[in-house]
Amino acid sequence: MLQLNLSKRSSNSNEHHHDSSKKSKLTFELKHAFHSVKSQIPLTHCVWLLITILLQILILFFLIRSSPPHPPPSNSQQLLALNPDCQSGYVYVYDLPATFNTEFIDKCEELDPWKSRCKAVSNGGFGPSATGLESVVPEDITPAWYWTDMYAAEVIYHNRMLSHKCRIMDPEKATGFYIPFYAGLDIGKFLWFNYTAKDRDRKSEMVLDWLKEQPTFTRANGVDHFIMLGRLTWDFRRLTANDSEWGSSLLYMPSMKNVFRLSVEKHQNDDLEESVPYPTAFHPRSESDIVQWQNYIRNYDRTKLFSFVGAKREKIKNDFRGVLMDYCKSEENCLAVDCATTVCSDGAPAIMEAFLDSDFCLQPRGDGLTRRSTFDCMLAGSIPVYFWRGTFKGQYEWHLPWMAESYTVFIDHDNVRDTNGSLILQVLQQIHKDKVKEMRETLINLLPKFVYATPGKDLGSVKDAFDITIDRVLKRLKSRRDQYFDS
Repeated sequence: MLQLNLSKRSSNSNEHHHDSSKKSKLTFELKHAFHSVKSQIPLTHCVWLLITILLQILILFFLIRSSPPHPPPSNSQQLLALNPDCQSGYVYVYDLPATFNTEFIDKCEELDPWKSRCKAVSNGGFGPSATGLESVVPEDITPAWYWTDMYAAEVIYHNRMLSHKCRIMDPEKATGFYIPFYAGLDIGKFLWFNYTAKDRDRKSEMVLDWLKEQPTFTRANGVDHFIMLGRLTWDFRRLTANDSEWGSSLLYMPSMKNVFRLSVEKHQNDDLEESVPYPTAFHPRSESDIVQWQNYIRNYDRTKLFSFVGAKREKIKNDFRGVLMDYCKSEENCLAVDCATTVCSDGAPAIMEAFLDSDFCLQPRGDGLTRRSTFDCMLAGSIPVYFWRGTFKGQYEWHLPWMAESYTVFIDHDNVRDTNGSLILQVLQQIHKDKVKEMRETLINLLPKFVYATPGKDLGSVKDAFDITIDRVLKRLKSRRDQYFDS
């Protein structure tokens, strides 16, 4: 074995040698050791040893270069710093050509083949201020009431979105993209008479062509986009090009396959759709407005067990509404408002009076399985009695509890028809007063979740139907976009 003899000398005489002699001796010994190594290790081995060391140095260098730097703050962290109230993200509102939205309002006389729709789309979709409610609504909150149309939600949502606290002007920072196309107002004028399938689809195709030119739409194929449909989902689901078939084919157009949609009644088997509450007449300006109305309906003296607001549909065979109307008019425990003689479509104080005066309200299916009147009924603290499972099952899941029995009563429509309506009284009379009070309290607590507040007003800690909807939409879109880019 090779050894280097560099041990210290122990002789006391060496301690007095000069430093120069020590250095000379050490240099001599190192040189001697080096020559000893060279004499015992072949030159080729030294070359390979040197190459190995150099390779290890190079590998270490590239590993250091390729390691990621300290990560910057995430996009969500950066956005949260912009507005702490926007934890679900930010929404970018497309500035569509006027032909897709505001032009419908400017030409409101053309929206309906039978009557003007100008009042319905006025005041940002709220409609005209409500009148004749002096004996029905507390005086200091009557300015918060409007005769709001059941199909005005797309105008209301657009108006609210423009002043929303989480709206952002930079599309690169947006979590979701809102498409303010008034598809419901567009299709409304083409649903009847001799219009063709092309007539019903024209504007829908045009707006999708416009979107396909936007990089923000094409980069993720629309998975982070959403639209509000003011009418029932069925008005946008025409399956063929047959001119006699109902509605447009908007939801089946290829560019819509990833776009999330909101509507007042959704298709229960469509995962890309969610239903939102129908607009009612009450649009609170403050949390105080809500609390005052909640106390008012909680303490209201109700004199009838149940009520029915509606009209017979004579042209429909075995019309169920006719069964309810005939029974209600014959039953002293029921208060009937016949919309064949009372104008109900543009708002009527008699409707709210009937719901306020009754513990329960009868709610058959409307144009679809759901009905705007159901929300008017709940707004008055009256408990809905419904007759088709689909009226609540799978609908309004973001806004109402999934356990509908905690605030509603279900009676099968076939059983009601078999008894000419008398089963209704039997069922409702069996519900104890304490249970009725409990169900009403559930409705009262839910109330803020199914009303749409006045834009620009502060509801404090309360979130209305719009706030809840947009919060859930942005969370949904963020998740979908993350999955899209991860896959």
